[in-house]
Amino acid sequence: MDILGISAFYHDSAACLLRDGEIVAAAQEERFTRKKHYAGFPEESIRYCLKEGGISLADLHYIAFYDKPLVKFERLLETYLAFAPRGMRSFVHAMPVWLKEKLFLKSLLQKALTALAGSSTEKASLPPLVFGEHHESHAASAFYPSPFDSAAVLCMDGVGEWATTSAWLGEGKELTSLWEIPFPHSLGLLYSAFTYYTGFKVNSGEYKVMGLAPYGQPKYVQPIYDHLLDLKPDGTFRLNMDYFNYCTGLTMTSRRFDTLFGGPPREPETLLTQREMDLARSIQDVTEEVMLRLARTLHRETGADNLCLAGGVARHVDPARCGGRRRRRRCSAVDVAQAREPRAQDHTARGRDAGGVPRPGIHQRGDRALPPEAGSSLRATPGRSAARSRRRRTRCRQGCRMVPGPHGIRSARPRRAQHPGRCAEPKDAVGYESED
Repeated sequence: MDILGISAFYHDSAACLLRDGEIVAAAQEERFTRKKHYAGFPEESIRYCLKEGGISLADLHYIAFYDKPLVKFERLLETYLAFAPRGMRSFVHAMPVWLKEKLFLKSLLQKALTALAGSSTEKASLPPLVFGEHHESHAASAFYPSPFDSAAVLCMDGVGEWATTSAWLGEGKELTSLWEIPFPHSLGLLYSAFTYYTGFKVNSGEYKVMGLAPYGQPKYVQPIYDHLLDLKPDGTFRLNMDYFNYCTGLTMTSRRFDTLFGGPPREPETLLTQREMDLARSIQDVTEEVMLRLARTLHRETGADNLCLAGGVARHVDPARCGGRRRRRRCSAVDVAQAREPRAQDHTARGRDAGGVPRPGIHQRGDRALPPEAGSSLRATPGRSAARSRRRRTRCRQGCRMVPGPHGIRSARPRRAQHPGRCAEPKDAVGYESED
C-alpha cells in the first residue's frame, strides 16, 4: 500500500511517501524552491517522493493531509465570538483568506494534484483524499518510526484544530487519545509570545530564543509563574489571557506584558541586550519544567517506560538535558524518542502517512533511516554520567580548545614548543566520541 502525506498552506510545506508501513522518501519544498519556510503546495517534493518510489500519482492508494481545516475554522469563529467586540481587526484580516481558499482546501488540493498528474487525469481518478487531526499526525510521526512497540506520546505545539497539548498511548498499530489541553492555553504560543517579544519572527525564530537561553539568567521565571502561567503539579496549565493578544489582535502580547517585563518588544534586527538573554533563559526553564511534569504524569497514568515527543515545543527541549534533570530528581528511567525531522511541520506529513498502517521497522533521525537498535532513544538512569549520545570533543589531549576550520577541527591556541604541531594537525583532532 502506497500512501502520500502532504503538509501545506501554513509553513514548511512537505511531502512523504509511505509503502507498507516504511518511509520511502520525504522532503521539504523549501529544498527545491530555495524559499525558507515555503508554505505553498509542495509540488516538487511530491515529484521527488513519487520518483523515489518509482510510481505515479494514480498508483497511490491514499493521499493524506495533516489536519482538518473545517474544524480549525470552527475554532476561529468560536474564538472571535467569545471575545467580541474585541478582535475585529484580526477577524477582518483573517476571514478573506479563509473564505477564498482555506474553506475549500479539498478542492484546492484536488486541483493542484490534477495539474501535477497532467491534463489527462480527471479529478475523479485521483486517489482518495483523507484528512487527519493535527495532533494525531504529530503523535504518529513520533511513535510509528520509533523503536518502541508501546509508548506514551506527548504532543505540544502552538495549536492544531483545538488541541495545544495532547497525550496519547501507542500500542502496536494503534494510537489512543488520552487527554488534551485546548486553545487558547498553549505552551507553544507562550514560547512564541517570548519569540515575538525578544524581536524574532514567530514560527521561525523560536530556535534563536533557545540559542539565546544559555547566555542568560532565569531572573524572570517567577514573574512568569506569578502572572502568565498557572502551572499545576501534574503539568497541566492555564494562561492569563490579559497578557496576550493573539486571540483578538495582530500581535502576540499586550501592553500588560510590556509593563511586566519593563518595556516594549525589541525591534527586529536591533542590538540584543542582556534582558533578551534573561527572558530566553527564563522561558526555556519554564518550558522544560512543564514538559517534565507532564512526562511524569504520563508515566504515572500509563505505566509506560517509553516516551515519544512530538510537536514544535518538543523541539525546544533536549531529551538528554531532561534526562540529566530527571536523574537529579531520582525519577525512574524512561526511554525517550523524539521526532527528528528538520521542523515540526514536516512531522505532520510523515505522521499523517503512518496513521493506521503497520509501524515501520526504522527510526528516523534527520534524513537518515536507521535500524531500531541505532535509533535516537536516550536512557536516563541514576548514576550515569551522561545519556547515550554522540558528543563533539572540544579539547585536544594537551587541553587546547578545538574549533572547526576549513580543513577539519583545529586548535584555537598557536603551536607551542611543548607540543609543536600536534594541535595543528587535523589527524590529532578527535571529531566525535561515543560515550556509554
